[in-house]
Amino acid sequence: MALVFVGLALAVCYLFQRSAGGVPVLNYHQINDTEQNALTVNTEQFNAQMQYLADNGYHTITPSEMLDAWDSGAELPDKPVIITFDDGYADNYRHAFPILERYKLKATVFLISDYISTYPNYLTWFDTHVMQESGLITFGSHTLSHEVLSDGDTSSEIIHQLRGSKEALEWHLGQSVNFIAYPCGTYTEEVKSLTKEAGYRAAFTVNYGLAEPDEERFILDRIPIFGSNSHTLFRFKLRLIGAPVIAPLMRLKQNLNDGGHTLLARLIVIP
Repeated sequence: MALVFVGLALAVCYLFQRSAGGVPVLNYHQINDTEQNALTVNTEQFNAQMQYLADNGYHTITPSEMLDAWDSGAELPDKPVIITFDDGYADNYRHAFPILERYKLKATVFLISDYISTYPNYLTWFDTHVMQESGLITFGSHTLSHEVLSDGDTSSEIIHQLRGSKEALEWHLGQSVNFIAYPCGTYTEEVKSLTKEAGYRAAFTVNYGLAEPDEERFILDRIPIFGSNSHTLFRFKLRLIGAPVIAPLMRLKQNLNDGGHTLLARLIVIP
């Protein structure tokens, strides 16, 4: 039994050491006190999470700053972290943005460009300009209309979603848009290739894990802060700090499920 514990301890140490250069990229969606779904974090919990980052020496950076450091060999600040939001919900401006301002934390919002100033539950272009002018918020693409990019699409349809969103966002925001988050995290080899061809510098998935320098740039991992309605500070800390260990366990669980070994998969509990 002692050998088992020693082996586990060594494995954990190895996983943390191997991921030492990785950057946690937090993935949020909605921040409000009215929705009761898996994609929503209430404002009290979000505030507690942001305060934890601010009080514990984390330094928020942008995706550009992360890749600039990786490409140049420069050092990132101590305890770097990237905060991201997908879709561009109106509550990102109403609720999340004031909290980010309170703690002076940077964030990146991946926008569904056709939804902006179109639907009441999404940001307006005025909102994006205010957020951008703060110097804390940058924007990326989440495609034109949140179409899941898959093998069922033609190349022209995928390019339309990728390029159309990039061009629309750059026109409205007056800045380069170099990063995209795939809708639902879905991608194929063709999607990765077309994303690079469309002029993006990198792309993010919803695969749990740290973004690492040797990781393929068009399938960068993130840490989803969703998946249940219990977004407690304790769970947040587990997913943030424990990513080097939890990510391999999550992949093992998925592989077991995909292989039909559902009973074994159930034994692996993911926070």
